[in-house]
Amino acid sequence: MKIDAILSPAELPALAKRDLREAACVVFDVLRATSTFVTALHNGTKAVIPVAEISEALALRQKQPDILLGGERDGVRIRAAQTGGVDFDLGNSPREYTSEKVRGKTIVSTTTNGTRALRACTGAQTVLAASFLNLTATGKFIQKIHPAQVLLVCAGTRENVATEDVLAAGALAEMLGSPVSMNRGRAELPVSLAAQQRRPPFMESAKTALDAWRKGKANLLEVVSEAGNGRRLLAIPELRDDVAFCLQRDVYDLVATLGQDGAIRILI
Repeated sequence: MKIDAILSPAELPALAKRDLREAACVVFDVLRATSTFVTALHNGTKAVIPVAEISEALALRQKQPDILLGGERDGVRIRAAQTGGVDFDLGNSPREYTSEKVRGKTIVSTTTNGTRALRACTGAQTVLAASFLNLTATGKFIQKIHPAQVLLVCAGTRENVATEDVLAAGALAEMLGSPVSMNRGRAELPVSLAAQQRRPPFMESAKTALDAWRKGKANLLEVVSEAGNGRRLLAIPELRDDVAFCLQRDVYDLVATLGQDGAIRILI
């Protein structure tokens, strides 16, 4: 199992030229799309359909009037002025996606980067939406299916690297590269030479993410709060609590997978 990573959204267009048929792509948009999607699924959403453009979301609403529209531009909920008259039902804050609002619903979501990253991976054998909130469940699933390649995809912000996505990718890389059990709370066993030799090979970009995680994990909230996305959200009073919320580890024991029909669902 080879572990590779895309750290910048500028690399996403090149995915169309890569053979991903034996790859599991794990998409991270920690602040906040993938964190929001897994929260919605945990709270009873039937499916989340990621689309790139506002116009795509509106077209789906016309065909299915009972779906909810969710998403953001410049971090805030999409409003009528941007759509020609339709306010979106939800923004991109995971704290909005309560069971009272989303249970039993299908949500169409368009965000600046997260939905674009997910759509870029559609040629892969498996596409997963991941976050700190469901990290261990995602890691255990990958170890179970043991794909030939794992591609950690950091959605980023516009065309820039997002620190929080790289950190989450590094956390998953550490998990996948560890020869000890991923069951949290158990003491780590001594690592034998044979176990070290069974560790999967890391490509350079995956090593970069792993190094960033190991340097930043002890002060995760502080590191993310000082990065671009963290600073932007903290400056918006109604969204500032999203930062700490999205950095919680393993709140949800679920695996979120993008199906061939373009919808994200909980993997049963």
